[in-house]
Amino acid sequence: MSNNSHPQMKKNKLGKSGIQVSAMTVGCWAFGGGEYWGKQDQSDVDAVVHTALDLGANTFDTAEVYNNGESERSLGVALKGHRAGAVVISKISPSNCHDVRKHCLASLQRLGMDYLDVYMLHWPINKLAIEHFTADKTTLAAPPTIESAYAQLAALKEEGLIRAIGMSNFGRKQMAEVLATGVQVDVNELTYNIVSRAIEAEIAPYCLENQISVIGSMGLQQGVLAGKYKTPEEVRPHQAHSRHFPEFRGQGTARHGEAGAEKEIFAVVDRLREIAASLHIGVGQLAIAWILKKPFMASTLVGSRNIPTLKENIAACTVEIADDVEALIDEISQPVLDILGNNPDYYENTAKSRIF
Repeated sequence: MSNNSHPQMKKNKLGKSGIQVSAMTVGCWAFGGGEYWGKQDQSDVDAVVHTALDLGANTFDTAEVYNNGESERSLGVALKGHRAGAVVISKISPSNCHDVRKHCLASLQRLGMDYLDVYMLHWPINKLAIEHFTADKTTLAAPPTIESAYAQLAALKEEGLIRAIGMSNFGRKQMAEVLATGVQVDVNELTYNIVSRAIEAEIAPYCLENQISVIGSMGLQQGVLAGKYKTPEEVRPHQAHSRHFPEFRGQGTARHGEAGAEKEIFAVVDRLREIAASLHIGVGQLAIAWILKKPFMASTLVGSRNIPTLKENIAACTVEIADDVEALIDEISQPVLDILGNNPDYYENTAKSRIF
């Protein structure tokens, strides 16, 4: 199977909206450069965005908080003259939901656009989630409400500033609160990959039942499932501060206090290398193909910082793995799921989650 052949990219309808998203969403977190991912050259961003569009990946995911707005700016520069063919997703921080319109307009200004295809609440509204975005005592004492936030989002849709409304990192109970507002919500974006399978138990079935599409984030577990690292020691602290790793790996950036599952995760990666080799595809391609085989996935979010990586990731979207390969991967990754459990907040202690 050649990595250079790119048959038509599959598109899926987003919830009840008329928006068609590509099976792979281009993750734009690194765009604009910043502390988390390091420097990012704008000419590489332009090349990645234009090539993605040429190859049928029309969907781009950013947020106001990514690199303090520089991700949106960088994506906007790359999409200049190409807006019509793109589906642009951005996200508002829960701490900013007292004035959703103001923050939406600020995102649009940075992007240089007059509408967003999808605007989503980045995290649910609860004390722990809000504390990650602000230290403002007034906001913490009187946080926004879900009812108010989604009423404002509905007004933006009415005004034509956004085409569809979404949420990100919402659990089953939190989704039910949103649906109780009566506002049409078309998508929930959550972490999902071979070693992050928490949404399978309750969240994915609830989404399917309520016509809420799922866009999975961290498709390659920040490089781990691309086979980029041979040992846990090679993973940079920023990419090792989740519950997948023992807390010390985060070198002061982790806060979960758990023992992690790195031994089991690297055992999975070793097996994935063998399976991928037998299928003549890359490890990352196998990881993406496995995600897209799941019936509840509309799209998987993958960061691609240069053209070779992008082409490899896009080629993965047309790889179809057999049922027995999917079942084998489910089986070899079950020990990781057993340790990490059904809570998709991979950064907090299981007993102290922002997602419920």
